Amino acid sequence: MPYLRFKGFDEEFLKKECPVFVEEFSRVAAVPREIVKIELLNITQITATPRSLEILMFPRTQERHNVIASTMHDILTREGYGDAHIFFILLTPSLYYKQGAPLRNISWLPGS
Repeated sequence: MPYLRFKGFDEEFLKKECPVFVEEFSRVAAVPREIVKIELLNITQITATPRSLEILMFPRTQERHNVIASTMHDILTREGYGDAHIFFILLTPSLYYKQGAPLRNISWLPGS
């Protein structure tokens, strides 16, 4: 946690750029690199849908979300994916369960 979930991207591209996404995301989101997860979702398009990057994470300030989105967009644009949509799915620590118990006292999360 957090998760960067890519849809509509090439697997080889993500494998190659994974270290860049992890490093930059951890830097701008102020989270340890070891907890950043990257996934490629395989989907079947029923209607036309854009490439997207879903970022599942605990809430930060609007300014922090803006910086994260801008940084991810810059990486994608450099690699020819500037048209990708980026959006956040915000999670609540008390509603995130690990081994059947809600998370508490997350050392790297501001205000927890």
